Amino acid sequence: MIRSATVNDIPEIRTMIRELAAYERDVEQARATEEQLRAALFGEHPAAFALIAEDDGTGEVMGYALWFPRFSTWTGTRGMHLEDLYVRAHARGAGYGTALLAALAATCRRDGYDRFEWWVLSWNTPAIDFYTSLEVEFLDEWKVCRLSGEPLRELAAQAPEVVAPACDG
Repeated sequence: MIRSATVNDIPEIRTMIRELAAYERDVEQARATEEQLRAALFGEHPAAFALIAEDDGTGEVMGYALWFPRFSTWTGTRGMHLEDLYVRAHARGAGYGTALLAALAATCRRDGYDRFEWWVLSWNTPAIDFYTSLEVEFLDEWKVCRLSGEPLRELAAQAPEVVAPACDG
């Protein structure tokens, strides 16, 4: 079964985020707290949304998908960015990943999103093989850029003052 996450899923989602980070060999970077996840997923202005994959028989949580909307200036439409797709090791190959992606694709179709995009680590052959089986298009000509930590602080320090638009009210 695939269902929308609830606030009660926060501890399990955080645990799976750490499991995913361990699989991706970067567990020290998985610092999100339950409070941050609660605010991001269920706050007044959610930053992201999550689906949960459960075993139909036992109700055990087998995986999750966490996504947020994007916008394309080229198409003038929203799209979906999949931040995390994770299926627990003992549940891989049982269809949970496909079910999560299919549910997200259906959300895209329902909401008029033209694009459904995500990243995959270049060494993650099992995931790449899985995505290839779904006929995913790999965009090799693009590079992912990230600015964080001290370089982000240094660049921010160079920012000119931004003038907010006047309110008509």
